[in-house]
Amino acid sequence: MCTLMKELNKSKNNMNIIKTPEDLVTSREQTRAGFIAFALEKNRRSTPIIENAKSFKVLASKAKTAKDLLNISEIQPALLTAAGLSDKAINYFNEEDKKKAILGLIENFLEPAGKYFVDEVVYRYLLIKGDSLGGSMRNIVGAIAQQKFVRTLLSNLSISGTNYQWLDNKTKNWEEKPSNDFAIEEQLKALSWKNPKGKNRVLSFNLSIPIVKNNIDICLFSSDIEEYSNGEIVNTPEKILMLGELKGGIDPAGADEHWKTGNTALHRIRESFAKHDLKLETSFIAAAIEKKMATEIFAQLKNKTLSNAANLTIDKQVVNYCNWLLKL
Repeated sequence: MCTLMKELNKSKNNMNIIKTPEDLVTSREQTRAGFIAFALEKNRRSTPIIENAKSFKVLASKAKTAKDLLNISEIQPALLTAAGLSDKAINYFNEEDKKKAILGLIENFLEPAGKYFVDEVVYRYLLIKGDSLGGSMRNIVGAIAQQKFVRTLLSNLSISGTNYQWLDNKTKNWEEKPSNDFAIEEQLKALSWKNPKGKNRVLSFNLSIPIVKNNIDICLFSSDIEEYSNGEIVNTPEKILMLGELKGGIDPAGADEHWKTGNTALHRIRESFAKHDLKLETSFIAAAIEKKMATEIFAQLKNKTLSNAANLTIDKQVVNYCNWLLKL
């Protein structure tokens, strides 16, 4: 570990370990590991749905006919789900509308199933909930990537003995560095520390930057927590030191599109700041990096269009990137 820290202390950005475009490419092994991690997380998050379905089946089994389901008050929300209505959609329904929706489910799908109507309604409940979980998992991919990135940042701070404060996204309060930082990456919104020169820094995630007119994944500011002012610092562009894109999707099929989106966003950032005669650093981190995009990223690193880049699946690159960031 001491040897690694000596290497990191010498580094400015990842160009000392990224010698060729191929060094950025996500390997088949890393892709496979990413898919497995995603599948495990999806299974973990599906557990409450399966348990709910078990309870739903027990309660629904009290009904002798499909229409008797209307008389079991405890399962009405689950019946609405089985009818294909989302929680958001239900907000627009009155009691009469809800009854009509459930009747439609019963008459069109449950009664034709005969004595198997309970199994049918549970299957439909699981189908709708599973579809909803699939949609939410697309958003969770980004959250998981951010958590992995934050965990590496916290590890770098810990290894170097650097003190920090962190903004709890749940309580909206700044907290001191805990003696045990287990799982705080799951609710960390922003991080504050002093760089080696004693300058105050705040790193925050997913902020809308007015000068760019876009939401940015990684935002580094020259400020303390008071100046950060719950994110209001975005209105002071001269305080922005670095803006970066973070793409957590592991599927190679979507890699080029992630780079295209991220590269366009970074280009817009640089143009926006240049119009106001302001300079800043820009960076790109992704889990899925294919050969073609790796060549383009490498070229931008060499000509210094990009200040830094890293493959999220390669620990050495992420650690080195975080070290660079903490020293800015």
